[in-house]
Amino acid sequence: MTTSYLPNNEHANFPRAGFFKRCGAIVYDLLLAVAVYMVAGAIGFGIFIGLTSTGLIDTSGYEHVSDVLNNTPLYKGIYQFWIALCVGLFYISFWSYGGQTLGMRAWRLKIQHPNGQNLSMVTAAARLVWSLLGIGNLWILINGDKLALQDMMTRSEVVELSKEANQMRNWRGV
Repeated sequence: MTTSYLPNNEHANFPRAGFFKRCGAIVYDLLLAVAVYMVAGAIGFGIFIGLTSTGLIDTSGYEHVSDVLNNTPLYKGIYQFWIALCVGLFYISFWSYGGQTLGMRAWRLKIQHPNGQNLSMVTAAARLVWSLLGIGNLWILINGDKLALQDMMTRSEVVELSKEANQMRNWRGV
C-alpha cells in the first residue's frame, strides 16, 4: 500500500462543500480544461500532419489536411477521442494525486474519501464518468448531505478546507 492511499484522519473532519463553491471551482477548472483541449488538439493535429506528410495517410481527393481529418469518420473519431482522453486525464491526475485541481485549490476544496484517503486513479476515472460533465452536481440541491451523484457513486466527498490546510504543498502521506 502506497502512502497516497493511506487515510488522513486530519482531513476527514472538514465540512462538505456546497453547490456554489463547487460551481466556482468548476468555472476556474473549465478555463484550464479549455487550455488542455487546445494543447491536445494541436499535438493531435501535428501528429496527423506528420502522418500525412510521410504518406501513411492518403490525402488524395482533399485539398487540405484538415479536410481529410474532418471528413473521414475514423480519423475524426480518433482525434476527438485523443482530446477527450487528455482532458479526462487532466482531472483524473489532479484528483488522484492530491485531491485538488487548480480551481479547487483556489476555492479551498479537496476530493477525498470520508476517512481522508486520496482517490485512486480508477476511482477518479469513475468519478469523472459519474459527474456527467458536471450535471451530477445538481444532486446536491436535493440532497441534504451535500453529496453529488459522483460523490455517492464513488464513496467520496468534496470538502471545504481551512486556509491553513489549503496551504499544505504536498497532500501525499500528510
